[in-house]
Amino acid sequence: MKLFPGLLFCSLVLGVSGQWYSFVSEAAQAVLPDQGQFCVLRLLGMSGSISGAWDMWRAYSDMREANYKNSDKYFHARGNYDAAQRGPGGAWAAKVISDARENSQRITDRLKFGDSGHGAEDSKADQAANEWGRSGKDPNHFRPAGLPDKY
Repeated sequence: MKLFPGLLFCSLVLGVSGQWYSFVSEAAQAVLPDQGQFCVLRLLGMSGSISGAWDMWRAYSDMREANYKNSDKYFHARGNYDAAQRGPGGAWAAKVISDARENSQRITDRLKFGDSGHGAEDSKADQAANEWGRSGKDPNHFRPAGLPDKY
């Protein structure tokens, strides 16, 4: 559980330092009096990425709560879809978080010296679901039959 927030924080820091030049144009767009609490985040160019990261976290939490067989692809697609709807920052956050999750899963599988059910095929299927959601396609394509309507 500590790994995910750490990766999220590092990815946000890398994104900010890697795209510092775009802040000037985003700052000009952000100085609007009716933006409320997001004015500061927009000024920093981070509102989409933070909201997108929150969407990814919500999908992950829902997946853990639902604990429903064969639903992981749906939650991958839904988290990426919701994040991408926030704009370029959300799509960026979704890609960074999804890639970090899949890469960390490969490393832990190698350290366990066994098959945890998350092999290369499963990783490719997860990435396909991630891309499906980020591209704006309906995540319900991956929704398993019988998953409660709450999700």
